[in-house]
Amino acid sequence: MVFWMMGVAGLAIAYLIGATPTGYLAGKLLKGIDLREHGSKSTGATNVLRTLGKGAALVVLLVDVLKGVAAIAFARWFYPWFYSLSYDMPPSAYDLQSWGAWAVCLAGLAVLLGHGRSIWLGFKGGKSAATGLGVLLAMSWPVGLAAAVVFGLVLAVFRIVSLGSMLAAVTAIALVCSLEQPLPYRLLVIAGGVYVIVRHRANIHRLLTGTEPRLGKKSPESGAEAGPQI
Repeated sequence: MVFWMMGVAGLAIAYLIGATPTGYLAGKLLKGIDLREHGSKSTGATNVLRTLGKGAALVVLLVDVLKGVAAIAFARWFYPWFYSLSYDMPPSAYDLQSWGAWAVCLAGLAVLLGHGRSIWLGFKGGKSAATGLGVLLAMSWPVGLAAAVVFGLVLAVFRIVSLGSMLAAVTAIALVCSLEQPLPYRLLVIAGGVYVIVRHRANIHRLLTGTEPRLGKKSPESGAEAGPQI
């Protein structure tokens, strides 16, 4: 019973790391405002950029990435440590590696869920692209770096953030399935990538109808300049 309770507690901590409402806190700390009442009413980096400026937006973006990194780093420390305490004899390296990979997978899903469905914001939040990038970088940096490069190239050419985010997710899925990675990592990237794409379903509709705003153009939803919805 204690084993399962501690396992759930570890996932709850990963969720709470993701649920930290970075953009919302930036609005409160810097201007004393609720970002959900300004601009596009989003707490993502886009609305931070519109409402608080470039510096604040960059900090929010970096912190959201670091949330993903922190959750994976925590899982890699906590679960092997607790697993080793649960047995009289120290577990083998193989057992730790196998169990640790599954723990990382679950923690990655928990931090993505926390970012997208924050308990502090009424179970609403961002689209998990930035936090997902942090998870990728911490879990398998070549996959994360490739996804970041694809995002940057698409953004530079098409100036459409949502398209870059979704193509980066597809790239991550393709790479993790083609490279030698543990099965739990592959499942995490597939599930996380699909989750990010599903969170962009409204953007997909606008892309198909040709109404998705580009960077520097006005968003039909808010009348403000479009930016990264992450």
